[in-house]
Amino acid sequence: MALISSLLRQRSSITRCMPLATSLGSHASSLRWMSTKETSDEWVEEPDETEGEWLGCTRRFLAPISVNSRGSEILNNPLFNKGTAFKLGERDRLRFRGLLPPRRLNMHRQKERVLEEIRAEESMIRKNVLLEDVHDRNETLYHRILVDHIEEMAPIIYTPTVGQACKEFGMRFRRHRGMYFYRGHMAAMVYNWPQKDVHVIVVTDGSRILGLGDLGANGMGIPIGKLSLYCAAGGIAPHRVMPVVLDVGTDNPELIKDPFYLGLQKPRLRGAAYYHLVDEFIQAVRHRWPNVLIQFEDFSSDKAQKLLNKYRDQVLCFNDDIQGTGATSLAGVLGGLRAKGEHPTALGDQRILIAGAGSAGIGVAQVLYQAMIEHGRTEEEAKNCFFIADEKGYVHAAFLTLLPLYSLLGVERMGELSPEQALFARKTDGGLSLNEIVNKYKPTMLLGMTAVGGLFTEKLIRDMAKHCDRPIIFPLSNPTTKAECSAEQAFEWTDGRCIFASGSPFDPVEMDDGRIFYPTQCNNMFIFPGLGLGVTLCGAKTVSDKMLYVAAEALANYVSEDELAQGKVFPSIKTIRDVSKKVAIAVIEEAIRTGQASKINQKHMEDLDAFVSRKMYDPVYVPLIEKRTIEI
Repeated sequence: MALISSLLRQRSSITRCMPLATSLGSHASSLRWMSTKETSDEWVEEPDETEGEWLGCTRRFLAPISVNSRGSEILNNPLFNKGTAFKLGERDRLRFRGLLPPRRLNMHRQKERVLEEIRAEESMIRKNVLLEDVHDRNETLYHRILVDHIEEMAPIIYTPTVGQACKEFGMRFRRHRGMYFYRGHMAAMVYNWPQKDVHVIVVTDGSRILGLGDLGANGMGIPIGKLSLYCAAGGIAPHRVMPVVLDVGTDNPELIKDPFYLGLQKPRLRGAAYYHLVDEFIQAVRHRWPNVLIQFEDFSSDKAQKLLNKYRDQVLCFNDDIQGTGATSLAGVLGGLRAKGEHPTALGDQRILIAGAGSAGIGVAQVLYQAMIEHGRTEEEAKNCFFIADEKGYVHAAFLTLLPLYSLLGVERMGELSPEQALFARKTDGGLSLNEIVNKYKPTMLLGMTAVGGLFTEKLIRDMAKHCDRPIIFPLSNPTTKAECSAEQAFEWTDGRCIFASGSPFDPVEMDDGRIFYPTQCNNMFIFPGLGLGVTLCGAKTVSDKMLYVAAEALANYVSEDELAQGKVFPSIKTIRDVSKKVAIAVIEEAIRTGQASKINQKHMEDLDAFVSRKMYDPVYVPLIEKRTIEI
């Protein structure tokens, strides 16, 4: 009887008012509550407590999560740890009473404390370190901070700060996060990952990290940052993501000599050995998780397109630098056309100069090209809209500095071009410089993906503005120091007439006449979290070009007329969760149309908005109970 009485008291303590919380997968707790709500017309949600010791608590029932751990094991597991937010009953139940200070701070207070510490720091890299410390201790609190303050936190966990974080990764390494795959035994190695239900993998080989080049295993900072955005912006639970580095060595001489570098200190694999390693990885992760989405990230241009071509029709995968950047840029371009008062079908009337013929530049060109065909243009008409310039030597710039010389791709270089580059080679005028292209062909759009800071000179932009009343200028390289021009320069040199978006964030620009322009960031985070959420929820087998198109269209349509009037072609990052939901819905609808939505039933289709909302991870604390067998 004493045992039964104890269990009843324990059950009673679970159903009392509980703090805002998250589950390991959050979906269990939020879905159970939502299903209760949906089955009762009399259900009325009671408001959260707003004062006293119960500040931030909710009266909703949150189903507990059973865990195999207890005691200090839970405190050392960032997926379960709540730090000082554990209630007294939980501390007793999970057997770590006395291991924490007696006073309890709920999530609201914990978040305040972390934010105060971060905001006291001036250095962005120090802010990154503080936030990642929280990530390593308490994933629920970390993602709550990101969700509630995404506009402030995104530049800290991703561009522009993530580049510096990668460069210092070896020196700042504290605890494991993600997996490092190297040659051999991958099929067995993959089972060392503790989570059983991985939905999204972001993988890099570290060969082209942002505009910083070969950072080898230090590139792990990129998958970690991307997957933080998948969780916070896309609503995918943190136990369902896995960051990966394929360590194939490094050709960076500084890293090979660095005594603190943590990756393989030998030259990179090349040729067949490299592609066999990638293939072994793909087969290993798909053997354990057959439906996982694989996102290729920051692979060098000579590998990125080949890998995408190899796997895109066989595996649920995409390359964010090629396809994600392309879809995001398309959304910005469509927004720019709206700002000019033109219809999206006017895309095929534009003259588009792209500086950079690497994986990102060609990826953007491919997506824009496909969009033109989608709008009814012929392949030849679409090709004639593009002028793609590639690096070819160097030229003297101001103060005796050297800038790479970019010249128009022409058919005379066919022998050295990839098939994707060759598609856009011009039949005439190959070799023209950027300035010569601007003055002869009078482009209406100028897109930069070169990682060459300052490439768009004052003369280039002023000449462009002479020929085009409202030029669209997108310097998309990361980090900020690699941007082809700044927002201030673009607005000043066009007298405030340009439509501007950039890869890295820039502050508002105030003109001499008092006008203020608000540059927006052409950031892939507007596309990839929603795309990933959509394809994993619906059970798609591949990521099609049309999925990328509808994702871009959903993003472009989200921008309001008021935002366009302020010079913005992307929505506020504050709205990223809702943007991701709209993108996911558009992707699911396209999957349904093409018969790819294997996990969507008729009930889901009746209200996709509600279905996607219910499935999105919400970082709140959920009660924990120890998993054990009780025999009477």
